Amino acid sequence: MNTAATPLIAALPRSPGVWAQAWKRLKSDRLGMVSLSVTLFFVVLVLLAQLGLVAKDWQKEVGIPFAAPTLVGKIADGTQNAIVETVAGPNVDISDVDPLANRYKEWDERAAQFKTTVTVKSDTLPFGADQQGRDVFSKVIKGAQVSITVGLTAALFATLIGTILGAIGGYFGGRIGDLLEWVYNVFTAIPYILLVFALAAVLKSGPLASTLGSGVWTIIIILGLVGWTGIYRLVRAEYMKHRSRDYVRAAEAIGASHASRMFTHILPNISHVVLVQLSLHVVGFIKSEVILSYLGLGVPIDMVSWGTMLAEAQTELVQGKWWQLATTTVFMATFVTAFALLTDALRDALDPKLR
Repeated sequence: MNTAATPLIAALPRSPGVWAQAWKRLKSDRLGMVSLSVTLFFVVLVLLAQLGLVAKDWQKEVGIPFAAPTLVGKIADGTQNAIVETVAGPNVDISDVDPLANRYKEWDERAAQFKTTVTVKSDTLPFGADQQGRDVFSKVIKGAQVSITVGLTAALFATLIGTILGAIGGYFGGRIGDLLEWVYNVFTAIPYILLVFALAAVLKSGPLASTLGSGVWTIIIILGLVGWTGIYRLVRAEYMKHRSRDYVRAAEAIGASHASRMFTHILPNISHVVLVQLSLHVVGFIKSEVILSYLGLGVPIDMVSWGTMLAEAQTELVQGKWWQLATTTVFMATFVTAFALLTDALRDALDPKLR
C-alpha cells in the first residue's frame, strides 16, 4: 500500500456505526430520554437495595398497625390508649409493719437497670404502614429489588435463548431448523400454566432443589425456560428473510464467518424486533411473578416483592386500608410504562427502515 496515501485515507470522514447512529437518534427523542432516566433511577434503586444501603430495615415495625399516610393524617378508629395515673400517698414509715420495707428502694434501683427501652411507634408514615406496622415505602423499594430483578433477568434469559435458537434455526435451516422446530412445538403444545407448575415442582423438589433453593433464581429459571418460544418464532422468521439479502452475501464474499454474519450483520438489523419482545417479556414476567407469589410458588415468605404486596393489599382493601395497594401500583406502573416507552424509543432508533 502506498504510504503517501495513508494520511489522506486517515483524514477521510468515517461513517458512524450502527450503535452510534442509534444513540444519536435516541438523544433527539425527549420522551425516550425521560424514559431512560426513569428506568435508570429504578435500576440504581434496585442496586442500592441489593447492597443494603436503602430499605434494609423494611421488616422493622416502625409504626402502629395500618398507620395512615402522612398527608391523610391519623385515622381515628374509636380506640384510646389507656392512661394509668399513680397517686402518691402520704410518706408513712411502714418499717415496723413490713420488715422488708427498707429493701424496696434498693430493689427498684436494681430493676431499673434491666428495663428495656420502649420504642415509640409513629401514628402516621409518609406512605403508610401495613398490618404489622412496617413502612410501606421501604417495602415497595425492597419489593422493587425482587420484582425488577426477576422481570429483567428472566426476560434477558428468555431473550438470549430465543434469539440464539431463532438465529440458528432461521439462518441454517435444514435438519437443524427442523430439530429446533420440534422443540418449539413441544414447548408450545403444553399449556403455559401447566408447564410453569411442572418446572416449579421439578426445581423445588427435584435434585436441583438443594442447589437453587426456593428463592428468586428458581423463578427466573422457570420463566426463562418457558418464555423463549415467542421470541424464537419471530427471530427465526427474520433470519430466514435476511439471510439471502445483498449485505449478507457481501459479508460472505469478503470471508465473514457464519457467526459474524449472524450476530454482527443480521442481528443489528433485527434488534428492534428483539427489543420489543424484551419489553413485553419484562412486563409479562413481572405479572407472572405476581401470580406465582400469590399462589405460593414465588418468593419465600421471608422476602417481599410487588406480587406479595399486592396479595396482602387485597385483604387490606376490604378493611378500607388502600395505601399499600396504591403505592405498589404507582411504583409498578411507573417502571413498566417507562421501560415500555424506552424500548419503543430504542426500536425506532435501531429500525433500519427509519434511518
